Amino acid sequence: MKNIFRVVNQSAVVNIQRQDGTQTQKCQLVMQEMGGKYENCFVATLLGNLAQMKLAQNDLVYAVLRFTARDYNGQTYMDCMVQDIVKLTEGSIF
Repeated sequence: MKNIFRVVNQSAVVNIQRQDGTQTQKCQLVMQEMGGKYENCFVATLLGNLAQMKLAQNDLVYAVLRFTARDYNGQTYMDCMVQDIVKLTEGSIF
């Protein structure tokens, strides 16, 4: 999914250990689609260098989201990951 979103909240960056034993950084980002107060919200995970991006509430971003579903212990979970994100400024040109 590719869209322009408004940032609602960003969690603190935490270090996590990958399956191969290396360390990486992770944070959660709550984003809302543009259009109004009741538009859809998404909680997405930023990993690695993307987690270093500091975003403030109401910042506009262009983000590419990837959705995956997985089964674990008989339950199905859906993940939302940010593949790419760009903070939009007044000088941004499309």
